[in-house]
Amino acid sequence: MITAYKTVYLGGQGEITEKKSRFIATVEPVHSEEEAAAFLERMKKKYWDASHNCSAYVIGFENQLTRCSDDGEPGGTAGRPMLDVLLGEKLCDTAVVVTRYFGGTLLGTGGLVRAYSKSVQEGLSHASVIEKQYARKLEIQTDYNGIGKIQYILGQAGIPILSSHYTDQVRVEALIPVDRIAEIEKKLIEGTNGKAGLQLLDACWFALFGGEILLFPEA
Repeated sequence: MITAYKTVYLGGQGEITEKKSRFIATVEPVHSEEEAAAFLERMKKKYWDASHNCSAYVIGFENQLTRCSDDGEPGGTAGRPMLDVLLGEKLCDTAVVVTRYFGGTLLGTGGLVRAYSKSVQEGLSHASVIEKQYARKLEIQTDYNGIGKIQYILGQAGIPILSSHYTDQVRVEALIPVDRIAEIEKKLIEGTNGKAGLQLLDACWFALFGGEILLFPEA
């Protein structure tokens, strides 16, 4: 099972110029073929006067669905190179449309491949990419003497803390990537001499973005 994957969280747009041709790359997160088709239609309407609106997208965290289109450019010079960039970056649930305004000078097959590939890279540089990780919430109960050690262990391991509740005891809820559960539980048990209570809760996907914890429902 896939336990982590990269995707676009916030879309972006970048532009390059090659021999007076403008290449505008628009990147957007998508989660279905219908969303990807709707995105492409929006771009075609927005840039209705462009020479070409080429596209590529990857859907599913195991690349279950990939599509690309040259939209009138010579076969294999636009859509496929665009798709190769997305796959090379290991991105999922991501679509890109590169809009070309022809500048009057032919670029040739190699030139088109380089221009469309570079355009996608430029678009991605203006988008926000995150890594989603599959995790279980872990509830940790301890007394006030143990909270400092628990916070230290979680901090050293890079484990995000969702919440902390202080009553007669302290209850901490943390997000543990599923492939690290045994490791973190072992550290917590050893670090507190078995005095901390541990309880695994529901599963979810999460990502860190701008210092914030983003939670996503289990797919």
